[in-house]
Amino acid sequence: MTVATPEKTSPSKVSADGAAKPLDVGPRIRALREAMNLSLRDLGERTGVSAPMLSQVERGETSPTLTVASRIAAGLELSLSQLLRLDEGEGVTVVRRADRRPGGSRARGHSYALVTPSLPGQRAEVSTHSLASGAATGGPGDPPMHEPGSRETALVTGGTLRLVCAGTGYDLHEGDAVTFDADLPHHFENPGPHEARFVAVVSAGLRRS
Repeated sequence: MTVATPEKTSPSKVSADGAAKPLDVGPRIRALREAMNLSLRDLGERTGVSAPMLSQVERGETSPTLTVASRIAAGLELSLSQLLRLDEGEGVTVVRRADRRPGGSRARGHSYALVTPSLPGQRAEVSTHSLASGAATGGPGDPPMHEPGSRETALVTGGTLRLVCAGTGYDLHEGDAVTFDADLPHHFENPGPHEARFVAVVSAGLRRS
């Protein structure tokens, strides 16, 4: 296993007074690592950075150099700017109703919009859906839409809804929620006489080998 050699330059942001200050990336690295079901040793093997060094970075005992941060970012399948959030704002992004990104549906009678912003490194997506009476989001022969390891939670906000996942149907009513493995073949149907509405949250790649 290769241990990264420390360099003189550490990643930093510029504070309000114009001075550079080290980035506190430890908690973010730990959260991303755990979301990918990686141990410190696993991430060390991916990055060439020793597990003890990674542990020190996560605990905030040391600030990684740019070289080390770049290796950690690559091991977490991110760019350096995504890991350090250099291309994000101040941590809060508001998406107004008029600014929601419309999604392209494969089925008639189904429309949806994304309410989460398009931010680098984001591993969850929230969308609102409307489904006309008798309509469906897809069919039993459709391939899975989400990457391996994805999970989805759907909350019915109006009407009735049926989830068909891996060939089994689940009837849902307003206020009901369901969570399932989104990398399995699935689709939603509206068996009721009125429009059905639901909110879906997809978390990507949480069950990794």
